[in-house]
Amino acid sequence: MLPITLRQLQVFESVARHLSHSKAAAELFLSQPAVSMQIKQTEETLGLALFEQEGKKLFLTEAGRELLRYSRNILHPLE
Repeated sequence: MLPITLRQLQVFESVARHLSHSKAAAELFLSQPAVSMQIKQTEETLGLALFEQEGKKLFLTEAGRELLRYSRNILHPLE
């Protein structure tokens, strides 16, 4: 398993907070496809789905909620 980068955690945390790839992209000054690619790579690295999509709504999975908790613990002291 490859390590998850801090950038991937930042992208994940932003998407999880906004529940939107587009809003996270705007906040992080990235394109929406770049954000989607980072999320896909993170999910592939972990072997877990972090989000579920129902229609146009995005929801965190149980694994996503756990990663959000850990990512905030890691990222908060770095701010």
